[in-house]
Amino acid sequence: MESEARPAIETRDGGVIVHDEFLCHVTAYGSCGGKRVGVPLGTYRAPTLALALWWLRDRAVWMADRLDPQPENPRFPRRALVPVADSVVDVPRALRTWSGDVSQQEVVAYELAAGRLVRIAISDDTTEYELLAESVDALRMQRTTPALVVPVA
Repeated sequence: MESEARPAIETRDGGVIVHDEFLCHVTAYGSCGGKRVGVPLGTYRAPTLALALWWLRDRAVWMADRLDPQPENPRFPRRALVPVADSVVDVPRALRTWSGDVSQQEVVAYELAAGRLVRIAISDDTTEYELLAESVDALRMQRTTPALVVPVA
């Protein structure tokens, strides 16, 4: 069985950094009692970049489908769903658009392969929806790098 090609980023000295595992999270943030509250909607530890990207796209569509149910669905009583005002951001459309945008997926892939945290956030008038992914290897490297200590006076 052939192994999947891994994204590699060259370092200044010609070395290559390969990130093999990614932590992915989906969270909704809103207000409760005047405080910002995050509600975890899912977490996935992806063994490859391709699976991390797949999971983020899948969760974007999953959220969109729950935020934008079809009114003709027999599970909803008549007039239970009403359209939102034109001034409100169409979060489901934005999530579906992001999920299907190949150029955006390439940007996310490059950033993750470079070891950078990626955050996609879309908000409406009450809630912020966040897709987040980061390299497990980058997290490990950050923990093992000695902290920069600067003496003060």
